[in-house]
Amino acid sequence: MNQPSDSLEALSDNDLLQRHLDGDRQAFAALTERYRKEVYVFLAHFTGDRTLAEDVFQETFLQLHLSAATFDVKRPLKPWLFTIAANKARDALRKRGRRQMAPLDARIGGPDGEAGTYADLMPADVPAPLENLLNQERRQVVQDMVGQLPDKLRTVLVLAYFNGMPYNEIAETVGAPLGTVKSRLHTAVRIFAAKWKAVARRSGHDTTES
Repeated sequence: MNQPSDSLEALSDNDLLQRHLDGDRQAFAALTERYRKEVYVFLAHFTGDRTLAEDVFQETFLQLHLSAATFDVKRPLKPWLFTIAANKARDALRKRGRRQMAPLDARIGGPDGEAGTYADLMPADVPAPLENLLNQERRQVVQDMVGQLPDKLRTVLVLAYFNGMPYNEIAETVGAPLGTVKSRLHTAVRIFAAKWKAVARRSGHDTTES
């Protein structure tokens, strides 16, 4: 007999996965709903494309279904789920042959209307994105700048800034020590900010001047 949805919501991730393996169809639906927004937001920011994010979202949970029996229930499920999502996103971007990043001022968010922009990750002393970039050519420069971040840096950046994932969960997701995660995040923000300031200077607005 299937459990009512309200009782399923009270179960842990691993309990839901186990119920799924035991044949409870509602359990997997409840697990998908639990992480729908978080996974979608991660994929939307990582790929820069909502349509692609929706496709990868489906592939992610299909892979979770197919691989559920191999999961070690003694470990937390969330980092494993985001590992699958990141791998699927990378595969999708490789198949397309190039990144199609959203502009830095584009609002990219989840299905419930919550949104953020790449600008949200910038230090306070850096001007708003595209504030001084006056034409489409320069918009493309900024877009390309974001796409130049290596996957390892982009992954921790999106998980930390847009998903608000704790460092220890990011470490488990990417399979790296905690210190490495912090170092990657610091490097990502530093590179991003430096590139952004350089573009602003070339546009005739030196961000060091006030």
